[in-house]
Amino acid sequence: MFVDSHCHLTFPELAQRLPEIRQAMAQAQVDRALCICTTLEEFDAVHALALQYDNFWASVGVHPDNEGVTEPSLQDLLDRAALPKIVAIGETGLDYYQMEERKGGRTVADMEWQRTRFRTHIHAARQTGKPLVIHTRAASADTVAILKEEGEDGSAGSAGGVFHCFTETAEVARAALDLGFYISFSGILTFKSAADLREVAAFVPLNRLLIETDSPYLAPIPYRGKTNNPSYVPYVARQLAELRGLPVEQIASLTSANFERLFRAVQS
Repeated sequence: MFVDSHCHLTFPELAQRLPEIRQAMAQAQVDRALCICTTLEEFDAVHALALQYDNFWASVGVHPDNEGVTEPSLQDLLDRAALPKIVAIGETGLDYYQMEERKGGRTVADMEWQRTRFRTHIHAARQTGKPLVIHTRAASADTVAILKEEGEDGSAGSAGGVFHCFTETAEVARAALDLGFYISFSGILTFKSAADLREVAAFVPLNRLLIETDSPYLAPIPYRGKTNNPSYVPYVARQLAELRGLPVEQIASLTSANFERLFRAVQS
């Protein structure tokens, strides 16, 4: 019924609890999940989950905020993307959040390594025909600009993909939609402070919506502050249902269909 389009089940908070989490998913009618890769070092573990369980899929990519890890070459991504059950490239994108504090006082100009890494992922997505999983934080203008520069405009030959855990403005959402991307909402949508984000969620076309947990982070109300997991994704769906004036079952159905269409991920 429900699909978690973005989770990190290899992270320590969740990896040791997988049997419990899978049982909770079944009880919550969460029947599929996309396990997201954030470093090449963790890829084998992420991929193993997808191979072990018929309702899990995986991505390959290096998160824009990760330093001190193996820098992915185009061939690194292409080789891994060709493996079974790898359905996406990412998570990738740009993250300038708290740049001075977290990046040792660096400027936007100093973040060229992120932009180069992002372009490598876009090239891999276009060559493989697999969609991008986009992370953007405090960097939306550059994120959209680079996608346009690399030919991502929704036309034939574009990789497309999803802006995951969307927290940006309506203007950024419209730009992403104009480029042919989907928009995915997380538990943040349920937070009392997220009124502006709920306004964005109210206008995104139904055929471009996805839901996710981004677990182990960002647990929705009523679990805010606790460790998130895929069994909580129905709370995001319920918030969307309320915003759109639709039954939650319809939100579950259409977001699942969108997931299948974007990632071509259907249970055998």
